[in-house]
Amino acid sequence: MLKFSRANAPDRAAAASGMQQIALARGTAAAAQRSRLPTFVATAATVAVLYFARDVFLPLAIAILLTFALAPLVSKLRRVGCPRSVAVVGTVTIAFLFLFAFSGVVAMQVSEVAQNLPTYQYNIVEKVRSLKETGSESQILDRLGRVMERINIEISRPEPELRASPEAEPERKPVLVEIFSPQRPVETLKNIINPLLGPLATTGLVLVVVIFMLFEREDLRDRFIRLVGYGDLHRTTEALQDAGARVGRYLLMQLVVNITYGIPLAIGLSLLGIPNAVLWGMLAILLRFVPYIGPVIAAALPLFLAFAAAPGWSLLIWTAALFIVLELLSNNVVEPWLYGSRTGLSPLAIIVSAIFWAWLWGPVGLVLSTPLTVCLVVLGRHVPQFEFLEILLGNEPVLDPKERLYQRLLAGDPDEATDNAEDMLEEKYLVEFYDTVAIPALLLAERDRARGALTSAQAAQIAQSANTLIANLEEIAGEEEGEEETSTEDQESDGDGEMDEYDLPTGDGKSVLCVGGRGDLDDVAASMLAQTLWIQGADAAQAGHEVLKAGNIKGLKLEGRNAVVLSVLDQDFMRHAKFTVRRLKRMAPAARIGIVLWQENGRPGATERDQLIESMQADFVVFGMGDAVREALSDASPRPLKLAHPKIAPGYSMRRSKRVERS
Repeated sequence: MLKFSRANAPDRAAAASGMQQIALARGTAAAAQRSRLPTFVATAATVAVLYFARDVFLPLAIAILLTFALAPLVSKLRRVGCPRSVAVVGTVTIAFLFLFAFSGVVAMQVSEVAQNLPTYQYNIVEKVRSLKETGSESQILDRLGRVMERINIEISRPEPELRASPEAEPERKPVLVEIFSPQRPVETLKNIINPLLGPLATTGLVLVVVIFMLFEREDLRDRFIRLVGYGDLHRTTEALQDAGARVGRYLLMQLVVNITYGIPLAIGLSLLGIPNAVLWGMLAILLRFVPYIGPVIAAALPLFLAFAAAPGWSLLIWTAALFIVLELLSNNVVEPWLYGSRTGLSPLAIIVSAIFWAWLWGPVGLVLSTPLTVCLVVLGRHVPQFEFLEILLGNEPVLDPKERLYQRLLAGDPDEATDNAEDMLEEKYLVEFYDTVAIPALLLAERDRARGALTSAQAAQIAQSANTLIANLEEIAGEEEGEEETSTEDQESDGDGEMDEYDLPTGDGKSVLCVGGRGDLDDVAASMLAQTLWIQGADAAQAGHEVLKAGNIKGLKLEGRNAVVLSVLDQDFMRHAKFTVRRLKRMAPAARIGIVLWQENGRPGATERDQLIESMQADFVVFGMGDAVREALSDASPRPLKLAHPKIAPGYSMRRSKRVERS
């Protein structure tokens, strides 16, 4: 009984340690949940206040965004030598005069379109009728045709004629009598002013707030820093500068993009003969501030007018072609040239934010959705309590490349992993991708496997997905092989070129075998090393860890190999690696036998590496892809195998020597 309890003491200690870790993890999770609860409550309360007090906050938000947009222009005028009052008042006056003129032209054009709509009635009816004749089987077109015919009949119905027979007395009907009293001029003026009073008051309020914000911009910034981030001036100042720069750049550049789109659109529609072409160009400038939905609305109205204005279909086709050409030029030429995608928002976040702000503040919120969401992302970037905003809305990756690759491999999605790898390979070579992304991802998988978080089936799934990734990158590896030959010739012609970490030697005439150390993940790392050696021109082959077993190791083909490299992710394998190295040295005495103990950070120094080489009796021990390739392609001679019993002649075993002594 005592023996049993002693034997299980380590197990009980390990179990107690595991329970402590579980309790600590639960406590940490509970603390994190408690710390997040006030943040979510504050966020919900803020949304409620913004919704119910939108009459107050909406003009303030417009004024703040206009301040961001006009501040760079005021600063430029100040640097030129213009007084502050002249710069602020002049800039705001010009901006609001432009807005008033823009609104006035749009209002006049809209009223003109409304007056001309009845003239397009005949063309609409005829086109619906032609569609009905060409597709008579469609019930939708039939219903649409009947509706349009009824509308036409009701509009064109003549007044009922009175019967001319003097004998027949007309039917007497009651006459509705209304008493009109002449309105006084004051009442007429009141009826005109009342609908305009609200918008004019809001505009005046925004105008005054913008002027005062521009006058006291530095003082407001100091007060905000004192109120929010006095303890961390650097972070608060950086947040304010980041928000101002992003929002100001977005509004200014988006305005330039929209103008370069709206003016050619108005000219093109005018040349095509679309009525009120100026209106559609100005609406396009305004509506393109609304992400994704705005350009569709801006195109739908002129297309409908082209459908109604002309009896044929050519005008509609030419109008649609004009919009397509302008959209392609704007999205692929103008926008990348001016500012690209510098808002820092993901496409999904732009759509969701547009829906949210439209629900919160209506159409004006829809127009302001992108700059307001940019401010939220900046807040999440610089304030730890609101970091979730940047994670949810930002366009920056929230996982490291190695973590993202590991997640794709764990999910069994090698195609997505290949797409991500190809994106990274546009800026780095395959050997660098393997060394800085793929091998660290395999190390994450190995750590999860070692601590029991990864089952054997999941490890096999990761290995299978990783092998598929390696096979998918075979074409890129072949392209890099040709580039490697060209770059080597250039380096030889230049003579003196500085070598960096991934300037690797050529492997012409070298034959290397890469063998996995202990598991499937080691086999994957060996395949990556073999592919890298093949890129360098070597005759590289890969073998799985199963060949190192006692019954299979004799089947290894080691003839003509210059080097044999063991790929190891699990450091526990190093306890048994010495015996494997000795066997391989006996089987291939002319080959260099080495070990790659893959590590991402904290690689041992030269002294510890030499100690490992001495204890393993290996020719080399390295920890990264670049060093592994250099050692595998090295011309150095293999180290002689040190025998444990030097008195025994090489080639004789202990068992055979004892038999000789007995005889």
